[in-house]
Amino acid sequence: MDEELTLLLKELVERVKTLETTVFDRDNVLMKSGLVKVESQAPSIQSAGRIPSADTIAKMDWKDIDELVVRLSGE
Repeated sequence: MDEELTLLLKELVERVKTLETTVFDRDNVLMKSGLVKVESQAPSIQSAGRIPSADTIAKMDWKDIDELVVRLSGE
């Protein structure tokens, strides 16, 4: 039983390696079409203006919090 499990794991590892090679091959159709990307852009954080402190938010009314959320989301 132990030997069968080891052989199964080895086979699975080989299949995963084959899939990785196929997907990341530079001549692959998926790579050329842009469906698979090896490198992606770094996300950027944009500040939506002055963000109040947690203490200020704790003292706000719900209406003010709703307005703040709308303002920060850019709507």
